[in-house]
Amino acid sequence: MRRLLNKIFLNDHVILAVILVNSVIIYLQESGINYPALLALDIVCTLFFLLEMVFKHLTYGVAGYWRDGWNRLDGCLVLLSLPSLVMPFLDLTAFNFSAIITLRLLRVIRFLRIFHFFPNIVQLGQGLRRALRDSGVVLICFGVLIILFGLINCSLYREAAPEYFETPLRSIYSVFRIFTVEGWYEIPDAIAATTSPLMGRLTRLYFCMLLGAFGILGMSFLNSVFVDAMVADNNDDVKEQLDRLEQQQTRLEQQLDELHELLKTK
Repeated sequence: MRRLLNKIFLNDHVILAVILVNSVIIYLQESGINYPALLALDIVCTLFFLLEMVFKHLTYGVAGYWRDGWNRLDGCLVLLSLPSLVMPFLDLTAFNFSAIITLRLLRVIRFLRIFHFFPNIVQLGQGLRRALRDSGVVLICFGVLIILFGLINCSLYREAAPEYFETPLRSIYSVFRIFTVEGWYEIPDAIAATTSPLMGRLTRLYFCMLLGAFGILGMSFLNSVFVDAMVADNNDDVKEQLDRLEQQQTRLEQQLDELHELLKTK
């Protein structure tokens, strides 16, 4: 019996299959398909995750279970999704909108577990942390530029385009859109429609310069720094291999020199 339970609750393939089945069930339910069979299967999946958590506590112990990072994530997600067990039996019309959204969010959040089934997810996480650390100064400088031009544009275009620059926060968001090349042309067009032709041309030129300097060149530079930091460990591995090859080559050359000297003496 214990061997069978191990094959069920300690088998990543079985757990992944249940997660995928449950995701399909929730997709169908959120699409308005509410058959009783789907409701029953959803409850079974939630109970399966709960039983998996209980079984792992019995297998590894409480301390052993919560010592592992992935188990901590799984356990928290299972506990957060438990309210979904009572959701089908509640009259949702008696709840306000935010309570319904919270219940649905807690029901869906369990699928974050699927992340630790991704291949090389640990290495990706380490690369992401390294990239954030190494490119932190560049990210901060980029953020400061966005805030700076947001405040400048708020002062310049608050009256001409209040939908984009009425407040500093709205202006910063609009500048962020320009820097990320997202609908940037709509903003100068909206300003040009409410100003003189000369001011419209200057505004378009100004935003084109912002786009070119920070949206295209700046984002490309930021992406290159970030990606280079993420793959730095691969470069380190290649460098170590090259160093080993150079050391082997040096030893071979020394041995050849010694052999040559030995042959000369004979």
